[in-house]
Amino acid sequence: MAKTGKRLALAYEGVDRNKQYELAAAIKLVKDGAKAKFDETVEIAMNLGVDPRHADQMVRGVVSLPHGTGKTMRVAVFAKDAKAEEALKAGADTVGAEDLLTAMQGGDLNYDRVIATPDMMAFVGRLGKVLGPRGLMPNPKLGTVTMDVAKAVADAKAGQVQFRAEKNGLVHAGVGKASFSEEQLVENVKAFVSAIVKAKPAGAKGIYLQRAAVSSTMGAGVKLSVPDIASN
Repeated sequence: MAKTGKRLALAYEGVDRNKQYELAAAIKLVKDGAKAKFDETVEIAMNLGVDPRHADQMVRGVVSLPHGTGKTMRVAVFAKDAKAEEALKAGADTVGAEDLLTAMQGGDLNYDRVIATPDMMAFVGRLGKVLGPRGLMPNPKLGTVTMDVAKAVADAKAGQVQFRAEKNGLVHAGVGKASFSEEQLVENVKAFVSAIVKAKPAGAKGIYLQRAAVSSTMGAGVKLSVPDIASN
């Protein structure tokens, strides 16, 4: 039987692993347990009653957190001419066309978001096998294939979060930093959960929100009361 390390055992002090906490109480426990020497990311994980293998049960979307994520987002944009200028002025880290394609094919993939104008998708499509597995492939449903590149860049930089149901209906995302106030983290979690509820697919059967928990990068997972977060 695997042993619990001293660090993890310490992180679980004061946390009842069998209890489902209301959101505010859970966030307090997570903040109190974030004792690493760096500013830990606060994350939420949710199990949904969906099977993502079926198209009518896929859960995917974006949400702008009211207080951002606290993470510096690196954004690459595929655009030319005036649109390229707009992207640069909006704060994009890299803007290009064929040159950016070549760089990414060569392994330059240190980005958190990739945006493209519709006319550039013929180029970007060649990167499907590279960007797809990393969740970086531009998608019009997520607002990352757009002519309004300035807004897309600004949204990404401001803390917009993309989400997608993975195997077994798991959805997870960073919702802030341990240095955020409890109120900021609570509001960010509420915004994320609200987006998940609104993204409920037509094919979902039975209980949609099944389980949820919050944690910090190095901290313990704290179970959430689903009725509590669903009512906010």
